[in-house]
Amino acid sequence: MAYKVLVVDDSSFFRRRVSDIINSDKNLTVIDVAVNGIEAVEKAKQLKPDVITMDIEMPLLNGIEAVKQIMASSPTAILMFSSLTHQGAKATLEALDAGALDFLPKKFNEIAKTSSDAGSVLRQRVLELARKRGRASTRFTARTVARKPVTSEKSSVHRQVEPTRASTSTVKKSGKSYQLLAIGTSTGGPVALQKVLTQLPSDFPLPIIMVQHMPAAFTKAFASRLDSLCNISVKEAENGDILKPGCAYLAPGGMQMVFEGKAGAAKIKVMTDESERVAFKPSVDISFGSAAKVFGESVLSIILTGMGSDGRDGCRLLKANGSTVWAQDEESCVVYGMPQAVTNAGISSASISLLDFPKAILKEVQ
Repeated sequence: MAYKVLVVDDSSFFRRRVSDIINSDKNLTVIDVAVNGIEAVEKAKQLKPDVITMDIEMPLLNGIEAVKQIMASSPTAILMFSSLTHQGAKATLEALDAGALDFLPKKFNEIAKTSSDAGSVLRQRVLELARKRGRASTRFTARTVARKPVTSEKSSVHRQVEPTRASTSTVKKSGKSYQLLAIGTSTGGPVALQKVLTQLPSDFPLPIIMVQHMPAAFTKAFASRLDSLCNISVKEAENGDILKPGCAYLAPGGMQMVFEGKAGAAKIKVMTDESERVAFKPSVDISFGSAAKVFGESVLSIILTGMGSDGRDGCRLLKANGSTVWAQDEESCVVYGMPQAVTNAGISSASISLLDFPKAILKEVQ
């Protein structure tokens, strides 16, 4: 039976276009449309779709508020459509924080070079979220994150994120010494990274590098948001940044982040990448592969939720150099693709629930 999709947008042209693309897949069917957030909330309750595609800017009730109400009354997997602007980025991040699981640019020429490619991307994203509907409805009903107090210094007290399931971590401390924490993620990553990083203390002993599949217009806004929530410092990586303990560096969208120098005194190099061979910019494989060369066995690397297999080859290089590789478990992933690729290849040494990562990381590195 085909998965049911509700399309929400105040533009009749965009509703038709999205509906036509989705209906062209035999595994998907658009069961109805809504023209504003109020209609979306009501139809989500009545129709119980597997996935909702949601615009942000709409009359009567905008997409962010609609997401909040839907997740409170009838939790559903939601894909946001966003403009690739700074304001669009901030709004999309708010929607993800409210419970949406993924986003795509509203201008399809920003998804892919051809309309057929863009349609394929949209259908793939909707299918992935539809398959996760059951888990998403229970895992993403609340996103309670304590805000940073308004002070001139960051508190060293751990902020607590309300858990959605019991802790089950059984990871034992390896006794290894580390000089870098490396995290790679994609679909579901913004919320996953937030849940992990907000639990780390300001005196966290390692520099952190993060590769999140995200457009160029989004990464600065995302880094700024994380910095406002975390005890550690978070910034969008810049060319020449020196890696410092207690600071997290987010790879800029549309670029590649690699490393130069020696472990303990390494610098970030941000590069343009016009290669047709590399699907992702930034790429987890490229950053992790570079980290393997510079840091050798001294990397604690983590692959979080995400579609595809980016990170598998980079993690293989890290493991070959003696570094530790962990992957998120299937149950807590929005999309298990990236962690599954690493796990099935026999590269990861532990499969860990999202909410258990902060405790496991602190246990391992301190």
